[in-house]
Amino acid sequence: MSHHSLYQRTGAFYNQNGDCDFVVWAPFRKKVDVCITHPQPQTWPMQQDDFGYWSVTLPIAPGARYVFILDGELQRPDPASLSQPDSVHGASEVVSRDFEWHDADWAGIEKRDLVIYELHTGTFSPEHTFEGIINKLDYLQQLGITAIELMPVNQFPGKRNWGYDGAYPFAVQHNYGGVQGLKRLVDAAHLAGIAVILDVVYNHLGPDGNYLNDFGPYFTDKYKTPWGAALNYDSAWCDGVRNYYLQNALQWLDEFHIDGLRMDAVHAIWDFSAHHFMQQLKEAVQALEQQTGSKKILIAEIDLNNTRYINPAEKGGYNLDAQWIDEFHHAVHSVLTGEVNGYYEDFGKMLHIEKAFRDTYVYNGNYSVHRKKNFGSSVVENPYDQFVVFTQNHDQTGNRLMGDRLGTLVSYEALKLAAAATLLSPYIPLLFMGEEYGEKNPFLFFVDHENEQLAEIVRKGRREEFAYFKFEGDFPDPQDVSSFDRSVLSWNIQENPAATMLAYYQTLIQLRKTHTALQGRGRNSMQVQGFGDSKLLVLQRTHQHSELLICFNFDKAAADWEPGVNFALTKLFDSAATEWNGPGSAAASLVQPGERIEVQPESVVVFEKHNH
Repeated sequence: MSHHSLYQRTGAFYNQNGDCDFVVWAPFRKKVDVCITHPQPQTWPMQQDDFGYWSVTLPIAPGARYVFILDGELQRPDPASLSQPDSVHGASEVVSRDFEWHDADWAGIEKRDLVIYELHTGTFSPEHTFEGIINKLDYLQQLGITAIELMPVNQFPGKRNWGYDGAYPFAVQHNYGGVQGLKRLVDAAHLAGIAVILDVVYNHLGPDGNYLNDFGPYFTDKYKTPWGAALNYDSAWCDGVRNYYLQNALQWLDEFHIDGLRMDAVHAIWDFSAHHFMQQLKEAVQALEQQTGSKKILIAEIDLNNTRYINPAEKGGYNLDAQWIDEFHHAVHSVLTGEVNGYYEDFGKMLHIEKAFRDTYVYNGNYSVHRKKNFGSSVVENPYDQFVVFTQNHDQTGNRLMGDRLGTLVSYEALKLAAAATLLSPYIPLLFMGEEYGEKNPFLFFVDHENEQLAEIVRKGRREEFAYFKFEGDFPDPQDVSSFDRSVLSWNIQENPAATMLAYYQTLIQLRKTHTALQGRGRNSMQVQGFGDSKLLVLQRTHQHSELLICFNFDKAAADWEPGVNFALTKLFDSAATEWNGPGSAAASLVQPGERIEVQPESVVVFEKHNH
């Protein structure tokens, strides 16, 4: 037995000299062999170290297929496989990690500059691949986005899946383009000045092809998650599990040059260690940043309204860069659609939108009817660019029964209003693919399980999940290929009204990037004014002597308002203008002190302080 470290890389690593290192963690096994199944079947014994890692170096070239044989009987794919070309149940493939990068001048992106575009590789382009995304980079660059966020690309069962129930965190989905395809995409994005954020799932594994339990104590029954067994982050032998996910994060950020990770539902990572896994991950990533000189961003999806995850270590926090904030979406969505069922029962009033801007967490210690308890904490000390907001994303669209997008639920004017709420906020804005031109195709939930029993469990689960939303009518079958086909973007961007919507988004993003007053990210850079029962909301954004007044009218009737400032205002932008297919602007282009401003229904007007 050799004394390796507690933390080390696992998987198959092909070296320049023609050898391949195989490493796998299986602490309770008495014997582990590597079995090469193709091109020439042969089996080799592995050596074990003190921490349960087995390793061997063999003269094996890329393209070879292999499995591990546990205790002479169980044949299993590599838990850290990079490629599963024959399905999640087939042999793993040795792949070359070599790649000729062209992004030496790229050093990552600052949080404050993020404008994120979330996309699903399979449904984003007609090619359904990484190559299909590369073909659209010019378009994304012209739109003005600065980062694409890929929904999970790790190998899943079959050919279509959202990606959140994969069982191979290290493998890149083969029909998307595999390891080389993903590296080509990252390289091309960097050359286009666009960062790449990858969505990863560190809180559970899907059931199909999940053989981790055969290798070691990856799971614990100390905790429950909504998606099955909890991963073992804090019980006996948890170091091997923590190492598995640390190595995974570093693989993407280092070897694949990816700029950041969006981590799915980290509140379901159960860890009561003195050194929380999230903190340990952040420290590993900081070390990588110093080593590479490239900025890396960690964003967590958290359903807890708790700043501990994003607070600095000196405040007892885990120091993550930012978190997703669903409540901004819920507040805007609920007011615009009138939906107050399911989790929307906590929303529906202007007060909620006002709080989403002023306090970030709408529930920051107050009583939540939906949760039937006081919920959340205050975020007064956290700058706005620690929070990612959106009015559409994969969850909020795809987890609707019919996958219907906001554009099919509200008026064209309301859709423009929602976009402005996100893009003119000081938060990190996230767009969901297609929203920028008002895509009408749904984004449905889809899977491709070979196992009919699993397919039925998924169908049943979806039905139960939507029971309390009291939906009527037919249920789209996630397993049916039509659910995938219907979710592919139409790319109808030439004709009106889509072309106008696209120009509208471009203009707002440009304004966000170039206007000084919109650069403020500190808590003191924005004042929020509500008006009781009126559906008017005014933001005052200030930064370096530059000042903007942004007036949102969420009402279906026109509103008017007196700014109460002692200086004149110049109109900069009005979503109701005819150039944006609006009914026409009602606001004057110059407003003197004491004059009132007329705001059209479901619209936004932006004024700047008039300089003589």
